[in-house]
Amino acid sequence: MPLIRSILHLLWMTVTVIPWGLAVLIFSLFGSSTQIYWLCAGWLRLAVSGGTVILGIQNRVTGMENLPTGETSAAVLLLKHQSTWETFSMPTLMPHPLAYVFKKELLYVPFFGWAMSRMDMIHIDRSQRAQAFNKVVDQGRRLMSQGVWVIMFPEGTRIERGQQGVYKTGGTRLAIETGAPVIPIAVTSAKCWPRKAFIKKPGIVDISIGKPISSVGRKPEELMQEVQAWIEAEMRRLDPQAYPETAGARV
Repeated sequence: MPLIRSILHLLWMTVTVIPWGLAVLIFSLFGSSTQIYWLCAGWLRLAVSGGTVILGIQNRVTGMENLPTGETSAAVLLLKHQSTWETFSMPTLMPHPLAYVFKKELLYVPFFGWAMSRMDMIHIDRSQRAQAFNKVVDQGRRLMSQGVWVIMFPEGTRIERGQQGVYKTGGTRLAIETGAPVIPIAVTSAKCWPRKAFIKKPGIVDISIGKPISSVGRKPEELMQEVQAWIEAEMRRLDPQAYPETAGARV
């Protein structure tokens, strides 16, 4: 059954993304960047709702009250990254438009990437590190002045369940440069949608949003250490079975 469900969900995403991507390309000729964003977020809702109906994956979100309020509020969201699920889910949950920082190669993915190229996101060439970060700061400052929140995965790639990657300081450096608070977020998506796995399993994905952490007067490394400590502790609280040392300590 999980195999059949996974195939059906893949077909659902494929069938829906083609007309949606074409619609975005056409609408981008006269629509605003905000309108294009919410149009794309509409397809993500289809993908996530399809995941709920077809795959049996449900989000359980806590900490929404920790998000900044106000139309022009700024924030840098730093997430645990375990699968594609949270990439799709976050725009459907957040009250503000989000700008992902991602590698430019994703723009070449048919339909999905083409639609992303019409959105006001921050795509970078990772081979040009200094120039890439300057672009992140310049575009991040501009976007946050418009009420757009920047979202980044500090570990840089999808991490297997129960594992911890290297937390890079790009997100905290951006927050410090712009004065925006950092919002740490823990996600347990690998319980249902493992890294690079085709077969998905039904279950609950916990998305826990931490309290804002001020970036004013901070250093990137020690700010990221605080973010990392909160996320990793929260991951062990939410998914203790994935961390044997935590499960053993509670016996």
